[in-house]
Amino acid sequence: MRCTRGPNIPGLICAGGMAELFRTRARAIVKLGASTEPAEVAALADAGVTAYHAVKKATPGLGAGSFAAAVGIGGLGHIGIQCLKAMTAASVIAVDTSEEALKLASDCGADHLVHADGQQAPQVRDLTRSGADAVFDFVGEDSTISDSVAMLRPGGTYYLVGYGGTVTLPSMQLVLGEITLAANLIGTYADLAGLVTLAGQGKVVLHSSRYPLEAANDAIDDLRRGRIHGRAILIPAKTGCER
Repeated sequence: MRCTRGPNIPGLICAGGMAELFRTRARAIVKLGASTEPAEVAALADAGVTAYHAVKKATPGLGAGSFAAAVGIGGLGHIGIQCLKAMTAASVIAVDTSEEALKLASDCGADHLVHADGQQAPQVRDLTRSGADAVFDFVGEDSTISDSVAMLRPGGTYYLVGYGGTVTLPSMQLVLGEITLAANLIGTYADLAGLVTLAGQGKVVLHSSRYPLEAANDAIDDLRRGRIHGRAILIPAKTGCER
């Protein structure tokens, strides 16, 4: 993700995002256990490693007694919660506008649930007394950016994972609070290998909906209409993913 020529993302930068076969290199391959179904772990290589990468950065500051808030419990957020529970000692607060998403967060191990009704920042500060040590924004829209920073304690760190909005924050707020902003893009090969290990141990379980490749438009429509809770997985007929 730090290549000087930019990331070579299949389906976005180069062809191959939705294909029966895709040519890659050995250094991009992670060995799976004999009983692992590829479709069960496919999203680890995108959403999973992105969430893991952000959480791994935060682990030194999330010891016993700390708080981490996850904003947006979808394809990224539900994995991020599980990584936080597996890799840190922090109490995890899940924040979302959807009750179904908060139910998913609870299933993934979140310690506290906060409904985003406009008062989510004060609710998080009340739960934590002084604010969260780290806030992971898995949405990255204008409204979640400002709300997420408002959830932090003095000296806390805002991890921007989702994107689409614009960061416009008063410099005085950042300086007086000694707030750190950390942006995150996908992850490294080592991150992916570590995440696959957690999945193999049962510490990270993907919640996903599966579609045959020819139903890709149905999957996109369900995504747009908010019908997918977790991640959508397209299964090419030639991969043997349903063996």
